[in-house]
Amino acid sequence: METICIATNKGVEFYKVSNIIRIQGLSNYCKIYFDNEYPLTVAKVLQWFEDKLPENFFCRIHRTHLVNRQFISSVSGDYKLTLNNGEQFKVSRRKK
Repeated sequence: METICIATNKGVEFYKVSNIIRIQGLSNYCKIYFDNEYPLTVAKVLQWFEDKLPENFFCRIHRTHLVNRQFISSVSGDYKLTLNNGEQFKVSRRKK
């Protein structure tokens, strides 16, 4: 799968899966962070993205975050995950 079809307020749009850095779940909405664009907020739950996106590219590190494995730069001993852009996230105990 190279693209994902997402319904937005502008209509249905296609996005490259390789451009998605991470997806943050916010109740019944998700914020999608891209490597070359502004974040996009859509009315989908995180589970929908987890089902649609390939497992070999994305991993769920927390109940609120889905991360693209290509953008992970390191994971420290205390299970802090660092992305290529410098953002850090704590990996949940169940996902360790």
